[in-house]
Order: sequence, then structure tokens, then C-alpha cells
Amino acid sequence: LALPTFENHPILHQNSEFCCWTMSFATFSRVSSRQRQQMPLLLLLLSCFPAITNGCTNILVTPGASAKSEPMLAYAADSANLMGYLYHYPSIESSSSEKTRKVYGWDSGEYLGSIPEYNGRTYNVVGNANEAGLVIGETTFGGIEKLTTPREDAIIDYGSLIYITLQRSATAREAIQTMIDLTDQYGYASEGESFSIVDSNEVWWMEVIGRGRDNPRQGFVYVAARVPDGYVASHANQARITTFPRDDPENYLYSDDVVSLAKSLGLYESVSGDEEFDLQFSFSDVYDPVTFGGARFCEGRVFSVYHSIVSDPKDFHDKYADYVRGKDFTSRMPLFVKPSKLLTLDDITNAMSSHYEQTPLDWSNDVGAGMYHVPYRPRPLVWKYEEEYYCNERPIGTQQTGWNFIAVVRPTMPPPLQAVLWFGVDDTSTSPRYPVYASSTEVSSAYGGGGTQDGNP
Repeated sequence: LALPTFENHPILHQNSEFCCWTMSFATFSRVSSRQRQQMPLLLLLLSCFPAITNGCTNILVTPGASAKSEPMLAYAADSANLMGYLYHYPSIESSSSEKTRKVYGWDSGEYLGSIPEYNGRTYNVVGNANEAGLVIGETTFGGIEKLTTPREDAIIDYGSLIYITLQRSATAREAIQTMIDLTDQYGYASEGESFSIVDSNEVWWMEVIGRGRDNPRQGFVYVAARVPDGYVASHANQARITTFPRDDPENYLYSDDVVSLAKSLGLYESVSGDEEFDLQFSFSDVYDPVTFGGARFCEGRVFSVYHSIVSDPKDFHDKYADYVRGKDFTSRMPLFVKPSKLLTLDDITNAMSSHYEQTPLDWSNDVGAGMYHVPYRPRPLVWKYEEEYYCNERPIGTQQTGWNFIAVVRPTMPPPLQAVLWFGVDDTSTSPRYPVYASSTEVSSAYGGGGTQDGNP
């Protein structure tokens, strides 16, 4: 969900008594004519918030930022309707080009079409990891409305893209190319996505958005960035990759039309022959501009991760607190941060338990917390009271999580033993996790089951 952007946000203000952000009809007279025109749309979008429950958080840790030199990927799949299944796709061998597999939407369970089965041996997949030590996670950012509706003949949605890629790829770079090839050939049937792609050596972050319903070219435009070794990255339902170099394929990959598509749709000014101007192109600012909701409800979760691991939390707070409060969109947070110390599994577990403790969005002391300072609120995320709109916070730790994991990839182990998923269901701040190898040939009946992407309603 993308809310309209209001310069300096004159209609958004903080109520000091309730410690919530409010929007008052009384301020209507102080906004510009353009903002008054946008007001009905904002109110309509805010009224939709009670139905919105989906959201995800990813934390990516490179080998050089890990205490054991083991890359990690943490992922919370947040949806009140998502069951806590641990998916399993056994390795299969196929030598027939005529064999096909049915593809179903991960969100809807709707049949999207069929594609040829892989000709050869696939990798065993447990959850979001495979026996080669590859792990993939995601968060959905949606993006601009022009590109959120896929072509009618698109087959590969973001969920099937993850699991088919895991079955067919051994490394992060292979996975990126597989994802491109699959969607170029069979179409991309989802909105904008941020994918986390981790193997035993490299950690990549790929942001994509479809080319549009009427575009004759299938697939998506994308930018992929390799997280520098020794750094940590995070994303949470807001596109974050901005500008990127064009001459560094070891660290950045991008589609050949990522800029030209934006120009053709009038999203980015066209300057003929001005290569320097094109280098200023920002994927996030063009395809998923930050709004109040994007900063407060999405980037706030990234802030809680970075704030907990950087060497100078106060300086980080001073620079970016107004950004995640939704007051100043000019101070974007860095894509990656260097942690103050090498991180352990416990450190990432703590980060995934965040309710904004010791951050500007800490809500344990506001009126809704009660006498026990509870960091949970019933729905909705946004509500109206006496002609004002109020919002709760959206932390990483939430009761609406379906399942979650922290994957550890151990490069010193044989490939079948490299990827270990510490898997749990429900709230990331309270759920116990148990370890399971990605090479496991069976999954416990307590967690096993097929998801909607397997054709289950």
C-alpha cells in the first residue's frame, strides 16, 4: 500500500497525549490545493488498513559480519491467514521435456498455468533453503500502480519463483539468472518484490517490478546488489535500492531496460545522450517512492535492526529518526551497515524479536500499552476517533506472523549440511525454533504440509 506523499506533511502531526500520529480535519485549510485534491485518496487508503495484514522482514548477514564466518538470513512471513507449514520439495530426476508442472499463486492458491519440468535432477528443498546451501527470502513492496498489474498470460508469481529457483540453482548468482530466465520466458505474475539470496560465499539483494500489463516484453526490471562482506542489510516491504553503478558486475547487476522503461512510462525524465543524468536514476524513488506508510510501517523495522547493531546508535538515531517517523523523506537510511561487533545467531534472534525497544518508535509507554507496557495492539493498524486518524506501530515481532526462520549457511561443511534452518511458527519474538537441514528427505508431521503455491486452497 502506497500513501500519497505530502511535502513536509502539514496534515500529519503527533498528539503528545496519546503518542500516536494523527491526521486532523482541522488542518485541512492549511494544505495546498494539490494536497486537498489528494485528501480523499489518502482517507480511502487509510480506511483500507484494517484489512492489510501481510508484511515481511528480512535480515541479511554476510560472512565477514558473522562471528563464525557463516552468512545468515532471517525471514518472517507475516500474514494472519498463513499457516505454519515447512514446505518440502524432494529432489526429482526428469529426462522428459514433455513433463510439466502446475504453478499456483502463493497468496491466492489460484492456478496460473503450467511450465515444462526441469530436464535433469532438481535440488532437495526444505522451507526456503536447498541441499546446495542456497537460501532465498523476500518482502513485498508493491510499487507504483502502473506496474502492479501483471500481464494476463504471466505464470510465475513471487512464491513459485522462490521455490522453483531453489530446485534449479546452487549459488546466489545462479539463482539470480534463473529468476530472470523463468520470468522472461513465462512472465512475472506479482507486484514489486525484494529478494534476499544467500549462499555459502555471497549475499545478494535483488529488487524487481513487473514491466506492466501492456508491455510486449515479459518478466521484470531489476537491480541486484551484493552486500559487501562485513556488512549487514535489511528490508521490510519498501524498495530500498536507490542509485547503482553500471560498470561493476561483481557487485551490481541490472536489467538493460531498468531506466528506459521508467522513461517510456513518464516516470523518469528523459535527457537524450546525458549518461551522467541516467546515473542519478534511483530504483526505489522511481518504482516505489517512500510515503508516510513506507517510512513508518516498513523502514521503521529496518531502523530497529540497524539501530541495534551499529557502533553509534545515538548518531544513527539523530540522523534517521525523523525519516522513520515519516517527517523527513530526504534522509534515507544507508543500504548496508557495518555492525559494531561480529554477530551471532543469538544477535539475529534478538533483532527479529524487536518491538522498537530503545528506538523512537518504542510504544511500550504510550496509552495503548496499559499498566504492563504491552508491545502489542489489536487491529487495525490505523483507526479514526473524533475526526482524527491514529496509527499503531508495525514492529518486527508481531502476532500476525505465519512462520519464520533464521538460516545459517556453514561454508566449512559439505554442501548437504551447509544450510540449517532454525524454523518456527507464529510471532518471531516468542516462537521456539528448531533446526532442520535443507537436505532432509522428510519433514516432521508437526510442521509438514503443502502451501497455496502447491494448489491447496
